[in-house]
Amino acid sequence: MDSYLNSEQEYLRDSIRKYLNKNLDPHIVEYEKKGEFPADILKDIKQFGMIGGMLDEDHGGMGLSHAEWVMLVEEAGYHWASLRSALNHSCLISKLLSELGSDAQKQQYLEPFMNGDIQGWIGITEPNHGSNVAGIQTKAVKRGGKFIISGSKMFVTWGLIGRFGILVAKTHSDTCDGDLSLFLIDRDATPYGIETVETMILRSTGTALFSFDDIEIPAENLLGEEGKGLKSILKTLSTGRMNVAAGSVGYAQSALDKTIEYAQTRTQFGKPIAGFQLVQRNIVEMKVCTDAARALTYSAAKALDEGRSGRMECSIAKLYATQAGFEVANTALDVHGGIGYAVETGIERIFRDAKGAIIPEGTADVQRLIIGRELLGISAII
Repeated sequence: MDSYLNSEQEYLRDSIRKYLNKNLDPHIVEYEKKGEFPADILKDIKQFGMIGGMLDEDHGGMGLSHAEWVMLVEEAGYHWASLRSALNHSCLISKLLSELGSDAQKQQYLEPFMNGDIQGWIGITEPNHGSNVAGIQTKAVKRGGKFIISGSKMFVTWGLIGRFGILVAKTHSDTCDGDLSLFLIDRDATPYGIETVETMILRSTGTALFSFDDIEIPAENLLGEEGKGLKSILKTLSTGRMNVAAGSVGYAQSALDKTIEYAQTRTQFGKPIAGFQLVQRNIVEMKVCTDAARALTYSAAKALDEGRSGRMECSIAKLYATQAGFEVANTALDVHGGIGYAVETGIERIFRDAKGAIIPEGTADVQRLIIGRELLGISAII
């Protein structure tokens, strides 16, 4: 990884790793058992730029490049997928609020969010709609000075934890006939139905199912312009895919490092298993997959840093890195054998979370369709 970083960036990465090794890693197993996320960690890691670090300093960020952000997200993934998820959400929520929010909205939500005082969620996926964002059914109907929200959202990461969120809904008003808009939903001001969704992945991120039964929100909770929500969400997709790819590189590197250490210390038939040909073959393949995934992810970051759309580069990175991350985790489990099933090793958690990275921000097949469209100039997406 060092070939992608200068000396200052290496120092930052090493400082983050030292902090997380001491303050997070010893407690991850317990956090996962309880389904909890340590709020104090988010406050502490802000000093490293890990909360909305790509925003400019006026909005509480550090003005980091996409390449520098990739380094931070990979390091988060190296330690814990739930931390990687926190960085992804901080990146996307802070971007939407800083670009679309009014001064009052920024003061009420962006500032405390950037300080780690409150958490947030983004509500896009529905029980009947995932990759097809344009098919969203949740509605926001304007009546006087309010919007009436009806519908439901599924698999809302940070939904149990977040005090506020950004909701995507079809909008009906005098000036908008069913186009998507974004709305700020404050749990304290507007109660709505919340149910826990237990999943095999990201067990400390409070995944939830939301139900909105004609709830009322003030018209000023509209984030950005009416009917421009789809465009705003689509603008975040490349960054989101790059984030998931970077996290998967972190999962792979962690699995690789754990496997190397295990192979060097585990003995069978009178010698370390690292001396067996097939074990070496497996570990070499893990290394190749990890390095290739990292290269593609930094290529995506470079495209975005150069001002290009990065659609194809980010989809390529997301497609390859997530599948490589799972393949590396799967091989790590093979090399560890039965002990890899033990929670304390971390391998079973990496295996679960690496598999889970393949679907969010667009499935593998969706990425293939995007890459094909960019290459051929013809969309095969129905």
